[in-house]
Amino acid sequence: MNTFQKIGKFAGDTFALWVLLAAALAMWVPQYFTWIAPWITTLLGIVMFGMGMTLKLDDFKLVLQHPKGVILGIISQFTIMPLLAFVLAKTFQLPPEIAVGVILVGCCPGGTASNVMTFLAKGNTALSVTITSFTTLLAPIVTPALIYFLASEWLPVSFMAMFMSVVKVVLIPIILGILAQIFFKPVVAKSIDILPTISVVAIVLIVAAVVSGSRDKIIESGLLILAVVILHNGLGYAFGYLAAKIFRMDYEDKKAVAIEVGMQNSGLGASLAATHFDPISAVPSAIFSFWHNISGPILATYWSKKAGKVEE
Repeated sequence: MNTFQKIGKFAGDTFALWVLLAAALAMWVPQYFTWIAPWITTLLGIVMFGMGMTLKLDDFKLVLQHPKGVILGIISQFTIMPLLAFVLAKTFQLPPEIAVGVILVGCCPGGTASNVMTFLAKGNTALSVTITSFTTLLAPIVTPALIYFLASEWLPVSFMAMFMSVVKVVLIPIILGILAQIFFKPVVAKSIDILPTISVVAIVLIVAAVVSGSRDKIIESGLLILAVVILHNGLGYAFGYLAAKIFRMDYEDKKAVAIEVGMQNSGLGASLAATHFDPISAVPSAIFSFWHNISGPILATYWSKKAGKVEE
């Protein structure tokens, strides 16, 4: 394992700690982090560019070989989390800006962290990667549409403005990353090992920017948002697993779908919220980024230990 791989592994293993530290510092001395806010979209674009550099044709072949798992994962991702977000916003009677923020993160595609957690849980990693790839590529259309239909009750939502944002911050960087992989293969091969570290740094900076810009409102509503995020994430795992069980998928596939549904691309959620709504709307995404990097490893460790046992 070379130096960059070791640094990347360390950054990934301690990701939740860095997010928590960044959030704490942004709460304590927000004036040192507010300058990051205009760069949120750029930072997420860098993460998506890196994802494009790692995508391979094999990631998409699985949909032809095992279509049931991929299709179920995509449908579950774009139905379970958005509907859970809507129900939670209604149940807790969340203020409009926070309700929109919760729904927004629920409508995002799966995050790349889900692939790592599925691997650690000894689930079907190939299935997880394929679902993440497809939901991310579908996000420019599906995510704005879902936000428009579910969040318009609280605040005005512009489908076209959000569509263009997702295209700029997700689709274009991914396409550029794929093109870089095709035309600059030797250079890309040498830089792959540093990508996990770059992704961690980018997301940590996004969280710091969001928290520093909403410090006073977080003090007022932080515990409520945390409670909703924990429920959202936990129920996402549970309903994702249940959906896979109903369709009689293998145990490894159940784990992949559950983790894929429960873990969101919270960086995209924060970027969209900061661009189109009140800064407080980005806080659920920031807290989700912290929390799912705690719950994910816990669930992965539990499932990894159970992997040797005979499952139904």
